[in-house]
Amino acid sequence: MIDSSTLPLFIVAAVALLLVPGPAVLYITARSASQGRTAGLVSVLAIETANLIQAIAAGLGLSAILLSSALAFDVVKYLGAAYLIYLGIRKLFSSENGEEEKIEQESLRQIYWQGVAVNILNPKTALFFFAFLPQFVDPARGNVIAQNLLLGLIFVGLAIITDSMYALAISSFADKLRGNQRFRTGGRYFAGLVYVGLGITTAFTGARK
Repeated sequence: MIDSSTLPLFIVAAVALLLVPGPAVLYITARSASQGRTAGLVSVLAIETANLIQAIAAGLGLSAILLSSALAFDVVKYLGAAYLIYLGIRKLFSSENGEEEKIEQESLRQIYWQGVAVNILNPKTALFFFAFLPQFVDPARGNVIAQNLLLGLIFVGLAIITDSMYALAISSFADKLRGNQRFRTGGRYFAGLVYVGLGITTAFTGARK
């Protein structure tokens, strides 16, 4: 059982980290700005599904296997980077005459699985949970795996709230300007550049020593 005095500290630390825009927030923001509220919220659900998987993997010690193997780490890292860059280039070079419309009308299922893939293939997420959660675990208070899993669930629950706030705020602003041609074009370029930027950042992620 987690120490009652430790839990508030964990929540404060988690919220502080979540409120600072990181790769997940930038991805959700780009999706919300270019495709609207529903797409943004589906992206939140996708990102947090991947976070939950990563948290469970960290709790069970599975992420240690990835982080201990330079080859496995690099394979996941470059796959994730390549996928993000692909999404960005596809967005940047979509045209106003049909291809963009096709992209804009991606099904919610496509949006969901893209978001899951983006976060699952980001080794920084595994590294984060592997490093962050154990700081609040006390082996003297019972099963370490159970404590890690509980903390992971709490973190994901908090992330759903904070990320949804970003999605709703950005999509509400974007909805007001949706009819503006320049805004639509700018939103497309913004999303594309964010994806490419995240891909490049992921590619330069260093392995944990």
